[in-house]
Amino acid sequence: MKIALFIPPLTQINTPYPATAYLKGFLKTTLYQDIFQADLGLELILAIFNKKNIAQLFDEAALKPNLSKNITNILQLRHRYEFCIDTVIQFLQNKNPTLAHKICGSDYLPQASRFNALNDDIEWLFGSMGIHDRAKMLCTLFMEDIGDLIVEAICPYFGFSRYAEDIARSATSFSPILTQLEAPNNTLDNILIALLDKHILSEQPDLVILTIPFPGNVFGAFKAGQHIKNNYPHIKVSMGGGFPNTELRSLADARVFDFTDFISLDDGEKPLLNLLEFLDGKRDLSQLKRTFIRENNTVKYINGCTSPDIAHSNSGTPDYTGLLLDRYISMLEMANPMHRLWSDGRWNKLTVAHGCYWKKCSFCDISLDYIGRYEPASAVVLADKIETIIAQTGTTGFHFVDEAAPPLVLRDLALEILHRKLDISWWANIRFEKTFSNDLCTLLAASGCIAVTGGLEVASDRLLEMMEKGVSVQQVAQVANHFTQSGIMVHAYLMYGFPTQTAQETIDSLEVVRQLFEAGALQSAFWHRFSMTAHSPVGLNPDKYHVIKIGPDEGTFANNDLVHDDPKGGDHDLYAEGLRTSLYNFMMANCLDWPVHDWFDFKTPKTKLPFNLIQKHIAETTGNDNEKLKYKIIWLGNPPEFIPQGKNTKVEIESGNGKLSTKMDTTSAQFIKKQLLKTLTSPKSLLTLNELLEHYTQETSFPKELLLYSETWKSLRASGLLLIRF
Repeated sequence: MKIALFIPPLTQINTPYPATAYLKGFLKTTLYQDIFQADLGLELILAIFNKKNIAQLFDEAALKPNLSKNITNILQLRHRYEFCIDTVIQFLQNKNPTLAHKICGSDYLPQASRFNALNDDIEWLFGSMGIHDRAKMLCTLFMEDIGDLIVEAICPYFGFSRYAEDIARSATSFSPILTQLEAPNNTLDNILIALLDKHILSEQPDLVILTIPFPGNVFGAFKAGQHIKNNYPHIKVSMGGGFPNTELRSLADARVFDFTDFISLDDGEKPLLNLLEFLDGKRDLSQLKRTFIRENNTVKYINGCTSPDIAHSNSGTPDYTGLLLDRYISMLEMANPMHRLWSDGRWNKLTVAHGCYWKKCSFCDISLDYIGRYEPASAVVLADKIETIIAQTGTTGFHFVDEAAPPLVLRDLALEILHRKLDISWWANIRFEKTFSNDLCTLLAASGCIAVTGGLEVASDRLLEMMEKGVSVQQVAQVANHFTQSGIMVHAYLMYGFPTQTAQETIDSLEVVRQLFEAGALQSAFWHRFSMTAHSPVGLNPDKYHVIKIGPDEGTFANNDLVHDDPKGGDHDLYAEGLRTSLYNFMMANCLDWPVHDWFDFKTPKTKLPFNLIQKHIAETTGNDNEKLKYKIIWLGNPPEFIPQGKNTKVEIESGNGKLSTKMDTTSAQFIKKQLLKTLTSPKSLLTLNELLEHYTQETSFPKELLLYSETWKSLRASGLLLIRF
């Protein structure tokens, strides 16, 4: 049976969304190995942004009446857009980096409204040497100008990372989507259909699987399903992914199945395997797993398979073969080194653990399987996958896409990476756990960690406790500082409008964020408006959180986003623009000395927090080494040089801060030398600090305090000797 896996438009254009790679990797462990995959979103962008098709789009746009001044200006410069477009795409695909100098020439790229925001900042942002990044930002603005033309004159629901998102968001009824599907195709729809035809005619699949992670590719998936059902009725179509998992759990509109034959929920591996067995005549329809079908013009949910889901460790290694890995487009949407990770560079995506080990946050869909079923993989399994993916893709950048990567698994993975001498870069989503000590963060950095993202949310201790986040402002400040001091960038997910949040708490939370940026503990952040969802504790029990559900009525299509009233809270929407504007400036290191109430054009409370709250939290001690006797010792530094000097030995260590030099008695020095060599040659056989000190006393007859409080010990700790909790 030939299987085609498609990523519908649009998700990301710098890196593939991993769902099809995950499914392909799993299927390669089964009997069903005739698999093709394609990223229709990337291919759509490439088909639009080339000299031939851009010219056709300009021709079409020129026929439209009442265009804005900006779009009229773009049309007047069309010859420059057509001339530059192929060069720009090549550059953004990292295929011709020497073009940067040409692109940075002031008159090379045509400029429309997107360039207005640059003014004189570009020199300050990139200086005289940041030519490549400067060119990438200019090319991004060039692309966005063309995107503005497409939205106004060709396809109003186009976006670089979403396609017709608005009609799918909170769509309790399928009717608006159906209306759009039944409308005549626009130019972009026709390009998508042509791409789909090319793949179907070439690959001749028996089953097409469309992954739908977000509202922004719902329409693209259904447009593809529509074309397949109308023109290739012998092909079966199945849908799944994040959108069905959260939105379509109560699906009841039979019209949906004019566009697909099956919709599965939650982890896709087992439902897909059961579906293939059914289509192969090896399983009865009643024995499918978590799958919707249409029967007698009624939607029917089938979950007759009683065998468990595929264990996370047995789900195979993501397989990216078949995707156009060298043609993804990196864009620079913002000159912030952390923020750019989402749009710049192609990252191999991998999941450390299924679900969330905390699964208590009251705003989160913890009642659903993708959060609630926690199942980590071992460090050995993960490292094997990393090595396989590197061999497959030729790239060593990884994004661990967990809900929250467990710190102890990351610890073990870091040791395994170091043990195998793998040279990779990686970033992950984490919780700001106390476990992330200074030493653990240093270990993670040594293994290749460059950045973490984590939820600070409302930045208020009262509200953090109410949402059962399990962290405090103090803890977040200290952990974020541990990461940044280890050279790891930190992005914070922020939230406003949580139930009962007052105006004072909103202002105070912004002050916390300001101080975190001022202290250098954060490099990037994003404000999200709290949304009450049907599967979260707040949505399931609104009375507990003092909010009132006021809609919508349950529909026959998507049912997840809930409208609520917050009688005890402030006017949350009033603060949105001030929060957004202030945060943008904080990320650019601007205006960090402004009083936070100045960001709002209406009267607000002044913050009640002390101006040095975060600095005080960061300065608080986290314990001396004699309180870490059960922690294990890891040496990451350079081998020390031991130089005999009479009865003493000079110990010199080359570190990142220069050469450190101390003296100690020769007996102690020989002991240290032996133990460090053991650690270097066998990083998995680690002593605890207590065991080391006991060995020290036994072998030297000296008290353990002589070593623990020595200058040499301090030098070792400053040069790469870590104490890690196990």
